[in-house]
Amino acid sequence: MDPNKFRPSSANDTPFWTTDAGAPVWNNNSSMTVGTRGPILLEDYHLVEKLANFDRERIPERVVHARGASAKGFFEVTHDVSDLTCADFLRAPGVQTPVIVRFSTVIHERGSPETIRDPRGFAVKFYTREGNFDLVGNNFPVFFIRDGIKFPDLIHAFKPNPKSHIQESWRIFDFLSHVPESLHMLSFLFDDLGIPQDYRHMEGSGVNTYTLINKAGKVHYVKFHWKPTCGVKCFLEEEAVKVGGTNHSHATQDLYDSIAAGNYPEWKLYIQTMDPNHEDKFDFDPLDVTKTWPEDILPLQPVGRLVLNKNIDNFFAENEQLAFCPGIVVPGVSYSDDKLLQTRIFSYSDTQRHRLGPNYLQLPVNAPKCAHHNNHHDGFMNFMHRDEEVNYFPSRYDPVRHSERFPIPSAICSGKREKCVIEKENNFKQPGERYRSWAPDRQERFLRRMVECLSDPRITHELRSIWISYWTECDRSLGQKLASRLNLKKRISPPLPLTSIPLGEGWSWKHTVSTCALPSLHGIGLGLSGGLQVRYDLGDRIERCEWDSEEPHCHLPLPIDTDKMLT
Repeated sequence: MDPNKFRPSSANDTPFWTTDAGAPVWNNNSSMTVGTRGPILLEDYHLVEKLANFDRERIPERVVHARGASAKGFFEVTHDVSDLTCADFLRAPGVQTPVIVRFSTVIHERGSPETIRDPRGFAVKFYTREGNFDLVGNNFPVFFIRDGIKFPDLIHAFKPNPKSHIQESWRIFDFLSHVPESLHMLSFLFDDLGIPQDYRHMEGSGVNTYTLINKAGKVHYVKFHWKPTCGVKCFLEEEAVKVGGTNHSHATQDLYDSIAAGNYPEWKLYIQTMDPNHEDKFDFDPLDVTKTWPEDILPLQPVGRLVLNKNIDNFFAENEQLAFCPGIVVPGVSYSDDKLLQTRIFSYSDTQRHRLGPNYLQLPVNAPKCAHHNNHHDGFMNFMHRDEEVNYFPSRYDPVRHSERFPIPSAICSGKREKCVIEKENNFKQPGERYRSWAPDRQERFLRRMVECLSDPRITHELRSIWISYWTECDRSLGQKLASRLNLKKRISPPLPLTSIPLGEGWSWKHTVSTCALPSLHGIGLGLSGGLQVRYDLGDRIERCEWDSEEPHCHLPLPIDTDKMLT
């Protein structure tokens, strides 16, 4: 018997009802009882099978990105990038590759509204001739954290309160107050872009820094960007409430109906590339996902177009069972030392094995469309047909051999074991520049949203002061307006003896200290004039900072061992 011929499929449905094992069912309306009104019999196998199957229909939902919608289509190369990568699916203009794309919200449950202020997932699975390539990104080009070790805590803070199951601002802003790198992401989330109108009018980004390798082995850092051809459209709060109150699945329906009507959504793929030898020339770390790369220095380069022209056949099989992992790449595309990417490589595949089982890559939607061969076998829900006798490697009885070698990054990596923060944090410059680029009315809406969040009655005076200090470091006028709206008054504290430390050209902090624009605050980061960056770790406070003097000074409480703090 050919097992592939009898693979379960609705295409092989019979015109009459059967059990899962194929036995005929002559009555699917009544349970088997003793007499007309007697107890139900356990021997009613069809009843037991039907209920048992129903009890197990739901699988664990994704811990994040649970609410989503998928569609199928193709990716077509439009520009030659063969000088940058040896990836087969990017080998020449005109090459098309089948894809499936999943859009999603991040935090809330599978049935939550699609009009909430939340990042959106934008994940693309390319079915290439050299295996699958998963480009797993979001609609924003940055993220809240730069190190994946913080990811569980980040999601716990954004998820509903475990006691009340209500999402609360005080939990979010309490956690993020310890993560000033999140400011750039907040400048996207609480901007007008925070609620996309639908998935068709939404940008996408790979977020992480990957590497491209060409045939000669030359490596470039790369960032991926999706731009919708129909433009970017978003909801303001009033519109979101109105649409969400009418149809909580509006974005899913818009995507499905548009494709069904032949109005196929399309995105252009652009990349930014950087020579790894130039990464030290910037005032930020190019592998830091909380930063964007300046387009005036590293311009967008067109690569191809993504067209979604076919709806999925079954929501469960091709959306709920659809699984992505940033670790799934192809020759010519590889990873970087981006800390968030490195942790995602493990975490994504691990959660799929928990959610779908160890053989999740055998599910049709996740399986490669090209021929493949390895000795990974057995385990729960394995339906791979194997009739070979040799399941080890190497063997003189099996002609399988290694694939042709392809270039991989050759950079030398050395160093001691460390757990530390990157040197170039620079948490305030880019969010400040972004805020100043907006029109006044857009700035006002951002300010209003921040005020609303920080007005949560459980947010303390100290916490509000921290956030005012953060936003002041991004933009002084923003911090002043925020303090005014929140009616935050300077807390009076006894005067402290001060020492004045000149911060001339060439000085840098060896040990980190807490800093603030207002007194009696701890744990604040700020940037001093002259481009100097200060971040906190110690409990000593900076009483005040002189920003506009020719020689900037920080005034600190005594005693301070300046020899240990400055180099």
